[in-house]
Amino acid sequence: MELDEVIAKRRSVRQYNPHKQVSKEDVIKIIQAAQQAPSWKNSQTGRYYAIFGEKKLATVRDCLVPQNQRVSQDVSVLLVTSYKKDISGFTNEGRAENELGNGWGSYDLGLQAGYLVLKAADMGIDSIILGLRDADKLREVLEIAQDEIIVSVIALGYRSQGEITAPKRKEITEILKIVE
Repeated sequence: MELDEVIAKRRSVRQYNPHKQVSKEDVIKIIQAAQQAPSWKNSQTGRYYAIFGEKKLATVRDCLVPQNQRVSQDVSVLLVTSYKKDISGFTNEGRAENELGNGWGSYDLGLQAGYLVLKAADMGIDSIILGLRDADKLREVLEIAQDEIIVSVIALGYRSQGEITAPKRKEITEILKIVE
């Protein structure tokens, strides 16, 4: 599939088919694609925790707000995303190189998330990025190190409904200023 097609096709899916599962091999391919995203000085600080199995999925789902618990009810896998702090945007001595500091870690992880959901879409796998979660509970349940900043939970699965209409986007003149 062409990149423009994948971008146009990819949607945040909120209802999944519980009978169709994403394989661990597919998750590895998706994360390998995410890994190709650029990062600050090639620091590659993004980290992923792939949750499979109904019992563990339920435990992780309990770390989400009720709305996101419902949305992720029938997904095959949940990916908890994080990044190693104090690396992206910092010198080797640990000094922030500009005012964003750890913001570069989030920026880099966002780039990876973009690659991730586009690769999933290219493979016919649907997704939604869920940001409303209890990071402390996730850290405890998954034994995530203190030097990682937990950002999101990404649900992967196969939609149960048909095509999803694209939401209206802002006019390009609202978001782009061309300077000559």
